Amino acid sequence: MIKIGMMVADRYEVLEKVGAGGMSDVFRAKDHKLNRFVAVKVLKQEFSENTEFRSKFRMEAQAAAGLMHANIVNVYDVGEESGSSYIVMELVEGITLKKYIEKKARLSVKEAVSIAIQVARGIEAAHNNHIIHRDIKPQNIIISKEGKVKVTDFGIAKAATSNTITSNVMGSVHYTSPEQVRGGFSDEKSDIYSLGITLFEMLTGRVPYNGETTVAVAIQHIQEPMPSPRDYVPEIPVSVEQIVLKCTEKSPDMRYQYAGELIEDLKRSLISPDEDFVRRNIKDTGGVTRNFTEEEISRIRGLGRESDGAYGDEEAVRENPRQDTEPIKKKTKQHTDAPKESSKNVTKNAPQKDVKKTAQPDRKKKSKKKRKADAGLEIFTTVLVVTAAVVVGIVFIYIVGSAVGIFGSGTGTVDEDLFAGFTEQVQVPEVKGVTEAKALELLSAAGFKTSVEYQVSTTVNQGTVIDISLSEGSLAEKGAPVTVFVSSGSEGVMVPSVIGMSQAEATVLLENEGITVKVNRLNSNSVPRGTVINQYPKEDSRVARGTEVTLDVSLGAETADISMPDLKGKSEEEAIAILVEAGLDYDSPAATEYSDIYAAGQVCYQNYSPGITISTGTVIKYKLSKGPEPGIYNCIYNVQAPADYIPGSQANIVLYSMEDLSMPLWQLTANSFPQPIALTGLNSIAYGTLVITYPVSEIQTVQDEAGNITQQTVTSMKTSDPVKVPFEKVQ
Repeated sequence: MIKIGMMVADRYEVLEKVGAGGMSDVFRAKDHKLNRFVAVKVLKQEFSENTEFRSKFRMEAQAAAGLMHANIVNVYDVGEESGSSYIVMELVEGITLKKYIEKKARLSVKEAVSIAIQVARGIEAAHNNHIIHRDIKPQNIIISKEGKVKVTDFGIAKAATSNTITSNVMGSVHYTSPEQVRGGFSDEKSDIYSLGITLFEMLTGRVPYNGETTVAVAIQHIQEPMPSPRDYVPEIPVSVEQIVLKCTEKSPDMRYQYAGELIEDLKRSLISPDEDFVRRNIKDTGGVTRNFTEEEISRIRGLGRESDGAYGDEEAVRENPRQDTEPIKKKTKQHTDAPKESSKNVTKNAPQKDVKKTAQPDRKKKSKKKRKADAGLEIFTTVLVVTAAVVVGIVFIYIVGSAVGIFGSGTGTVDEDLFAGFTEQVQVPEVKGVTEAKALELLSAAGFKTSVEYQVSTTVNQGTVIDISLSEGSLAEKGAPVTVFVSSGSEGVMVPSVIGMSQAEATVLLENEGITVKVNRLNSNSVPRGTVINQYPKEDSRVARGTEVTLDVSLGAETADISMPDLKGKSEEEAIAILVEAGLDYDSPAATEYSDIYAAGQVCYQNYSPGITISTGTVIKYKLSKGPEPGIYNCIYNVQAPADYIPGSQANIVLYSMEDLSMPLWQLTANSFPQPIALTGLNSIAYGTLVITYPVSEIQTVQDEAGNITQQTVTSMKTSDPVKVPFEKVQ
């Protein structure tokens, strides 16, 4: 087992633990060989002890180590130490995209698209190396302190989806493609689906599908229509909406086929957000509901047998348990009601064995394959409904029996195996009238998570429990939260105003009043660092002594110093992509002006010079060239011989119109230099591009058939680098 302070592979000194997931622990370490800090991801013992998994894990990690890209957390090394398998990776200081979304509730369209472009670039680099991620989700995307977006855990998903463990151990069902849910083949388009779900969450702050179990969510991926992000955030542009919907098509053939296609549309959406340019292959699929094959039914049943939360890592288990609002709930309810009604009619009207007889006339009209699919779906829905009814009945009987004392304290004759897998129920202790300390001791011993709220009371002594949020003596889930309401005496305190004070000043003032302080730190472009932005409860509120007041304290503007990129000569699409990737903002629409240097549509001006240091978030103003100003130009120019030109040899000289190498203005075959060019009366052509093709000599080593080696002079043709030739405007 790898521990803090160990030296791994006589090279990596393990310094501290920085994270943990369902499969691994992550440590910060120092690479003494290259004198740099790295992240060491160590497989948990249950996985390291599995020989087959360890072999596949090593193979996939070695494949991922071949990936080197700015938007990928690069893998440096892989090995084993003290019986534990580990991967050495690039150390990225930052937070996961999941936590970033939680922090901001939802992202702006520009920021979400920017992040999606960078993720797609990382995915594209992997796909070009024939590596599929299979577990794209916000938890596997890291935003560094410099604003760089990086995808992590390439290769690990494939190892995990092999024979050693089920695919449900990896990631979250909320982001999994329909073909992965069915257990079918997954390829590049599965990653694109997961990125589409991730983009949906960035834009709306929620996932599109949610449910009480992994099975419920998995079925929605297969059957439920994808909701539009504009259902939740109407101001999302139509182009971005269509990109999300194309990424998340049920059929892989209807999605983006390559990450490069997705990147192009994302870039275009930054320039023309309200243009409906996304080409979607909408075809009639006969509705979103489809019949399951027997193989799919078996797989989804197996998925249901696994405990809830086993699908993902620890971070994924906690995500959005109740986050979605009515639109999704209604859709889910419609989906689950239909099978129940069908099952109800069957059991009410006839025994199960007679169902086939009543349905035979209709089935004769169907093909044999259709009959088999319908029968499979009928069995599947019946099993689901019956199972749900049995479980609900058992729980109801147990709760009622416990309430009336049939089962006593839970140690009677009830078969305990019947409730295996259910959350343990414990009795809520009686704490009213005892001291705060005693109440917390009793509740903690019973396994409850406690919190305290203070209330003004004229009848209960200070420090004594008035009430709790659960009913004393009742049964509740072990680990459930419970609030203890404690008397703060007969007098409350007035909350003073601390907005605009420093955090230290505000804390001292509030604590002097007997109020506890909780600090929530936020970035602010307008409030100085360390200053209180807001407070809850508000000033002049009367609260019990001991009440907690939350202060929003400014972290200052969220910026980093970067070097200003050079945009000149780039198309607007290229320029915006560069700015977004660098974390810079930009004015839109861009201004235009005439330029004798840059072709129409190219950036010809930027308000910050390339190479100077600026802060992320800075607004960049740029202008696009309209081409040369209308007018008449002359070209008077002497063409000089290239440095390696063979005197007296024949050279072909061509002058093109500006940067259009398909439109010659002038050309000449010559055997001497210099050669004059004299062109007049050129209409709105401000410069030309000169290219010379000519022979050159070079000495090469040649070996004949007898093995003799000689030095010979060889002549070949060479084309010079293009040279921009400025013209003179005469009117």
